[in-house]
Amino acid sequence: MDVEIRPRTSAGPFRLGMSVEGARETAHELGAFRTAASDAIPGQIVLTHDDAQMDVVLAFAKGALSGVELFRFRNEDADVRVLLDGLDVFRTPSEDLFEQLAERGHTIEENDLGFDALPELKVILANQSSYEYPVDEEGDPLYYDYVLVANRI
Repeated sequence: MDVEIRPRTSAGPFRLGMSVEGARETAHELGAFRTAASDAIPGQIVLTHDDAQMDVVLAFAKGALSGVELFRFRNEDADVRVLLDGLDVFRTPSEDLFEQLAERGHTIEENDLGFDALPELKVILANQSSYEYPVDEEGDPLYYDYVLVANRI
């Protein structure tokens, strides 16, 4: 499964601005995700892909999708790619991805909390999970494990 991040527009089939009902229908049509949590008029809908052990959080403001959060799969063999500008966000080492995005002309703002923002794209990347993902020789997370696509950051 490929999830293409289209900055300021969508993450996979979830388009920013779509209605709550539209997002629910899209999730249902995908079939691979189950709704883990949702209120009747939600501030967010939490979706889980059981095979990949991956979560997606759909955030809503005033009934419209305003952000999509994708959390890295916990099944390392998962057939999932999350792509930003053709680059695999969750399988490219974060330092390499950072450099490749910068080489493509994207401005990246780092902060002390471990979040890397691409403000012109309205995308945030992070690798601060408590889950035991692969780490480098120094014990730091090897990959980003979180991406937010939003209509504002």
